[in-house]
Amino acid sequence: MIPAATIKEEPAGAARYLLPNEDCVAMVRRHPAVLLPASAYAVAGLLAAFILSATLLRGHTTLILIIWGLWGVLMVRLIWQAINWAVDYFVITSKRILLTSGVFTRSVAMMPLSKVTDMSFRRSLAGRLLGYGEFVVESAGQDQALRTIDHIPYPEDLYRRVCDEIFKQGTEKKGKEDKKGEVLQELDDFELDSEMIANRNPLPEVPDDSYLMDASDDPADEA
Repeated sequence: MIPAATIKEEPAGAARYLLPNEDCVAMVRRHPAVLLPASAYAVAGLLAAFILSATLLRGHTTLILIIWGLWGVLMVRLIWQAINWAVDYFVITSKRILLTSGVFTRSVAMMPLSKVTDMSFRRSLAGRLLGYGEFVVESAGQDQALRTIDHIPYPEDLYRRVCDEIFKQGTEKKGKEDKKGEVLQELDDFELDSEMIANRNPLPEVPDDSYLMDASDDPADEA
């Protein structure tokens, strides 16, 4: 299950992109497994630097410094990816889904729920073991700013929440169309009833010479 904190708390870095009239359904970071490749490189580089410094490169100060410098680059890369992971969020609202990324240059990918035609998620063996999945979003448009979202935690729960919001959008749209159709039908029925009443009780036709006939009975003419 998704912790309640992922629903109630809205980090300032992601909340600024929410509209006043939309509700935040869920807001989560990507699974920490996204840092595994960089961590593996850093650990492997550390072991390699230790082994080479103690064996083959013993006494070669310059080469040892180069080896440890390369490991430092791997470590900086890991730290940078960890900072990016800390500020990136996957957001589900009542109107759309968003993916924010970037530290200095922020990037926001967005997909309106009304445009989503299909959504599924995949889980690799590592994802099933560690607890993450990948979302695949299909849209009616050709250009999609948000199609594949990997390393999503709680994939089943988030998938159900997104589908629930999509179905709500469809239900509301259908309800509005049905209501609009009912109003148009009522207007058509009203016009038809008015036409039937008019045909059933036509107004009496007044001859054009009625004024002349009435004028002959004027007392002034008799005198």
